[in-house]
Amino acid sequence: MSDNAQPVLDLPGTGLELRPWRLADADALVAAGRDPAISHWNLLPEQTPDQARARVERMHERWAAETGAIWAIARVGGGEVVGLTGWIGVDLGGGSAEIVYWVLPAGRGGGVAVQAARRLTRWALDDLGLHRVTLCHSVSNPASCRVAEKAGFTLEGTMRGALLHADGRHDQHLHARVRGDD
Repeated sequence: MSDNAQPVLDLPGTGLELRPWRLADADALVAAGRDPAISHWNLLPEQTPDQARARVERMHERWAAETGAIWAIARVGGGEVVGLTGWIGVDLGGGSAEIVYWVLPAGRGGGVAVQAARRLTRWALDDLGLHRVTLCHSVSNPASCRVAEKAGFTLEGTMRGALLHADGRHDQHLHARVRGDD
């Protein structure tokens, strides 16, 4: 990963692309931290613009360290950020990563999370050469379960008490795609 610049990945027919975060995108991270739907399911604290810019810098550091890769879901041509997607827990030697995502109100309702998850997973398995990509979410979050199913992830089971949210521990569904899945 670190031998190459983080790529821009198209989302055909959507007017959106997956691109590396920019310092100028900090306001989108601030908005995400204030959005009740995002903060309910993600441990994303409210941030100041300066804290958000520092987070963008950490995203770039993770790419360079080959431990994570986070993209902005944005309007084509450097436009408005409508969400985030990426991988955490990247293990290039073991061939695995976990996909994460959230979508701001301006991007909701059009299947953006599904399209981003499909595109990012295809790139991870086909181009980067990973073997397995997981998608985990609270069992109390049916919308994320639908994203996983529509993006072609197979439900493998439930991990008890595995996910910490602001309201306590949640059981977590584990979905996965492996190279060779249809």
